[in-house]
Amino acid sequence: MEITAAMVKDLRQLTGAGVLDCRKALETAGGDPTKAAILLGEKGLAVAAKKATRTANEGMIGSYIHMGSKVAALVEVNCESDFVARTEQFQTLAKDLAMQVVAARPNWVRIEDVPADVVAKERADALVQAGDKPAAVAERIVEGKLAKFYEENCLLEQAYIRDDSVKIKELITAAVAKLGENIVVRRFARLEIGG
Repeated sequence: MEITAAMVKDLRQLTGAGVLDCRKALETAGGDPTKAAILLGEKGLAVAAKKATRTANEGMIGSYIHMGSKVAALVEVNCESDFVARTEQFQTLAKDLAMQVVAARPNWVRIEDVPADVVAKERADALVQAGDKPAAVAERIVEGKLAKFYEENCLLEQAYIRDDSVKIKELITAAVAKLGENIVVRRFARLEIGG
């Protein structure tokens, strides 16, 4: 099948990948844009995994103040170079993350940041709710309740407010693949009048 410029353009708009990557993915997928998008996604994940160990000491503080100036957030987002930090895509990501903090009210950035005593309490509460179910069933209930707790309280585990089919960590992974540098959310602060 012939790969047209229009097909490449459509896939590029859908995925944000480069022209050559889109053309290669379409050729590999036999012209099927859905399969090509999946191939590009897998490639992006591989790129992000390779870059995860790199040091990210540059970046910016994203901010968002909600209408009425009653609630605001600041988010420190780091990358590897000031060149990437100045790009429109990176700045948009930082602002979107600040908006996420305002809207979704996370308490921690990542699962590892949740204090052990909080996790122990959540686990104990879930075990009480599981009651006298068999051990294997009770453990699945506990794991499910902990996963829900993390989704509600950890920024990287939350569903993105603009597209709830995407988690914040997936949004960041996509940005790493697009921008070609490691991106790390270091910390955030949420301020609310009377809160």
